Amino acid sequence: MSGQTETVQPQPLTFRRYKDGDHKPHAWQEEIFDADHSHKCPTYIQSTPPCQGSCPSGEDIRSYLNIVRGIEKPPAGVPWQEYAWRRLTEANPLPSVMGRVCPAPCESGCNRNEVEDFVGINSVEHFLGEYALTNKLAFVRPTTASGKKVAVIGGGPAGLSVAYQLALKGHGVTIFDERAELGGMMRYGIPGFRTPRTVLDAEIQRILDLGVEARTNCRIGTDITMEQIRADFDAVFLGLGAQSGRPLPVPGSEAPNCVTATAFLKAFNDGRLQHVGKRVVVVGGGDTSIDVATVARRLGHIEKMNEADRPEMAIAGHVAHDVAAASARQGAEVTLTSIFAVEKMQASRHEVEHALAEGISIRGGFAPVAVVRDDNGRAIALRVIRCEAKVVGGRLEIKNVEGSEEDLPADLIVSAIGQAVDFNGLESLNNGKGGINADKNYQVQGQPGMFVGGDVVRPHLLTTAIGHGAIAADGIDRFLAGEALDKRPKIDVHTWDIERKLIEKGLTVSEVHEPIRGTDASAVAIHNFDNRSDRYVIPHEELFLGHFAYTPRHRRKIVTLTAEQALNNFDERVLPLTEAEAIAEAKRCMSCGLCFECDNCVVYCPQTAVFKVPKSKSTTGRYVDTDYTKCIGCHICKDVCPTGYIQMGLGE
Repeated sequence: MSGQTETVQPQPLTFRRYKDGDHKPHAWQEEIFDADHSHKCPTYIQSTPPCQGSCPSGEDIRSYLNIVRGIEKPPAGVPWQEYAWRRLTEANPLPSVMGRVCPAPCESGCNRNEVEDFVGINSVEHFLGEYALTNKLAFVRPTTASGKKVAVIGGGPAGLSVAYQLALKGHGVTIFDERAELGGMMRYGIPGFRTPRTVLDAEIQRILDLGVEARTNCRIGTDITMEQIRADFDAVFLGLGAQSGRPLPVPGSEAPNCVTATAFLKAFNDGRLQHVGKRVVVVGGGDTSIDVATVARRLGHIEKMNEADRPEMAIAGHVAHDVAAASARQGAEVTLTSIFAVEKMQASRHEVEHALAEGISIRGGFAPVAVVRDDNGRAIALRVIRCEAKVVGGRLEIKNVEGSEEDLPADLIVSAIGQAVDFNGLESLNNGKGGINADKNYQVQGQPGMFVGGDVVRPHLLTTAIGHGAIAADGIDRFLAGEALDKRPKIDVHTWDIERKLIEKGLTVSEVHEPIRGTDASAVAIHNFDNRSDRYVIPHEELFLGHFAYTPRHRRKIVTLTAEQALNNFDERVLPLTEAEAIAEAKRCMSCGLCFECDNCVVYCPQTAVFKVPKSKSTTGRYVDTDYTKCIGCHICKDVCPTGYIQMGLGE
């Protein structure tokens, strides 16, 4: 090796940002994190919680739960119960009814399911609805009137919802309904032991007290023409509902004692149906079929029955003899069949459990194939076949098991397989598929000024119809003002408004009139905050679930009856939470997507960059702020934020 010189490799300059020959910067996103710090800083992002994203009426669920639990404070002099109720009723004017009967898809979407069990949203709604009725709370009438008039066809949940929202906007509203009383399926479809009529009447009257007029026993197309309606009103809302039942699509279904669920329930709710016969078979699998079965279980049968007292006569509109009402009732054998297995039926789980407890036999995995009739044409049995049903690509596929037929003896057969819209007198509106086509604002296609909502768009939940009404009311309001109907948000719900909270606090956001650098020291914007509620539902992966300890749900007291106790028992089954229970249940809410003031970010910030906003300037959503002269972007605050409100985004 002697005589040779060692080759020395040139060392790159460590303080140079670019290598020799580089002529453009690299994408800084690729190297944004560097050991214990980053170029990103925390920002506060309001997102839609999945409960609200799952709520068809778009209730601001997180808000009223935060009010109940004491996080969001009401203005001075307003009880928290009233403040929470008013926040709730911005979306849904019927909370006491919905708190009882809504199957609560919000609870299925609740992120708390990832910890132990969902928050009892429905039960808190029930509590607030009862508080409002007990304390006779009323909606606040607008101080000015627009002079515009809107006709609402149908007084069910969709019609009542749109009437409520339009009345609050100052428009004159008249509801037309063919029935003697308003309520639609809430009155004529759901039995009174699930929706007490005093509760329903009170919540409807509260809407009418806003100045809404009601013309009952008036059918459009018969008692008044649509042309006259269009001439007398500036806009029209069609909430026709789907109150015609679908008969069984099998041979023999024209038998007089083979009836639809809607006809059955209407006869019961009208007081005509006094008994059902010894053996009842219900075909369905949804909540309506459970309602039919539980009503049949309560009515039972009588031994000595005249021909005119048969249940199908009452359902058809005949008045029963007094003996039918006075006779001692005996239990009826009630069987419910569904093409789906019991655990896959669409009916609410707790409703299925009630039915089973009351002695109702549920036969899952059976499809009807024929109605067996006697020589007089009356049904004596329903022939069913074992089947396997599944939904593939949005289509229902049913595979029957050949040779597995059996007859289920029946004195009354009830079809609860779906509902249809009665277009009699309004045939021109039918899209050919039994519904009415509408755009995202629920304006009827090709019919400016005519809007639609509820089951006539798509048969679904009562709360879905309420949501349709709220969206349609926005469209009608813009139409009446001569404004273009804008696109609706991707996530179309009632969102919490931070600016409203700032105004309640006496703080305002002013306009920009001069060049500025940043908003941290000015009042021209809400510094370091972005509302993404219209486009982002926050998943449980964005939450720090380790913050939440196991806390069992505070359940409502539900009266479960035996087969013997159910007979002739029409008392309410679901009892509201106490105030203490409602508060405790609301505290289980994880406030997904909005700060609930836990102090984690302040406690764990190693740079003391996160600080509490002074009380004179703080409010919900502005409980903490970040000093960016101290922040090194370590993202610990994001990691320990239980609600996912803190996101590492500022700097991008």
